[in-house]
Amino acid sequence: MAALKDRLRQDLTTAMKARDELATSTLRMALAALQLEEVAGAAARELTDEEVLAVVRRETKKRREAADAFAGAGREESAAREQAEGALLETYLPAQLSDEELTERVRAGIAESGVTSIRDMGRAMKAVQALVAGTAEGSRVAAEVKRQLA
Repeated sequence: MAALKDRLRQDLTTAMKARDELATSTLRMALAALQLEEVAGAAARELTDEEVLAVVRRETKKRREAADAFAGAGREESAAREQAEGALLETYLPAQLSDEELTERVRAGIAESGVTSIRDMGRAMKAVQALVAGTAEGSRVAAEVKRQLA
């Protein structure tokens, strides 16, 4: 079993014992998303830690987008709940790169790919994504690649 998935289950048990409603519901949703991912496709399979991280990242992004939508609609209480759920899920993700580290990795990725114009941004993004490997949000990476190619 993936170590991260095991940690999520242990934390769910702890949250249930502590009667922490927010953590319990959030971790249950995350584990349900993992289970759906495991049974998707032709045959059921066990997820690796990288695949578990991808699902947790996707769930975190959903919470962030929902919080923005609720805030835009004037539903502050719902937005605050979504933000709290997203913050809880973020604790399971690896630390994000600082701006300086991201700039350096983007520079290295662009040099490695040999891209010189914004027209080839797709090739540059592919090389840079291999270097950042989930330690920076895609929107941050894209903005930095665009800035350096412009």
